[in-house]
Amino acid sequence: MRWPWSSESGDRDVKRPSSWADPANAIDWEHYRDPRNVVPIVILTGATLLLSTFYRSYLKRIPQAINIGPTFWRRRSLFGRVTSVGDADNFRLFHTPGGRLAGWGWLPWRKVPETSKDLKEKTVHIRIAGIDAPEMAHFGRPSQPFSQEAYEFLKSYLLHRRVRAYVYKRDQYDRAVATVYVRRWLLRKDVGLQMLQRGLAAVYEAKTGAEFGHLEAEYRSVEKRAKSKKVGMWSGKRKEFESPRDYKARHGQATQST
Repeated sequence: MRWPWSSESGDRDVKRPSSWADPANAIDWEHYRDPRNVVPIVILTGATLLLSTFYRSYLKRIPQAINIGPTFWRRRSLFGRVTSVGDADNFRLFHTPGGRLAGWGWLPWRKVPETSKDLKEKTVHIRIAGIDAPEMAHFGRPSQPFSQEAYEFLKSYLLHRRVRAYVYKRDQYDRAVATVYVRRWLLRKDVGLQMLQRGLAAVYEAKTGAEFGHLEAEYRSVEKRAKSKKVGMWSGKRKEFESPRDYKARHGQATQST
């Protein structure tokens, strides 16, 4: 029975329960085909992937030599600050990818640690490629002539400075063997070459495993000039000269430099 105040139109306005079969609940695929929606999504996804790849390749910090990937060797370089010099031909580098452009040195969260505790397991141990410096005193063994001079030169030349290291391989001591460059008076200097010129290192000699990049001929030429000028380690009598390699062999070390 109908109430007097009711109407047929009121009955027709009562909503029925919706069903997934109703067209209103079907997926509107045209929405996803609309270029106005698709193009921004593609651009955003592509930009995200590009930025992620760029970060991993150029801005992600490498804490130690063991963290350098196989595709990095011989193709890329490390830029960073020298935090310590351990011997006359090796040092430790705190990797600062991107340098000052990436905020290193002026952004609060982009500072190079100062203490040994804060630097622990955060530096790349670098072995300068192509040279062999005189050995310092180790484990009760005497030092070679000019070993202290070579160490003092490398320390004054590199410590706390920014350098670029072109890495070739990781040696048996988990060091990155690299040709190293530093800016001095706005000029880029090859550190190994500078030591050879001063007679503070010899060209690295080994049956296998020696790394020079493309610089072996130049290194040998510079060493030859240093010998003829009798500078540094070449200033003594030839018959009394002992190369770093011969010194290590005499003391029972492997031919690989330490």
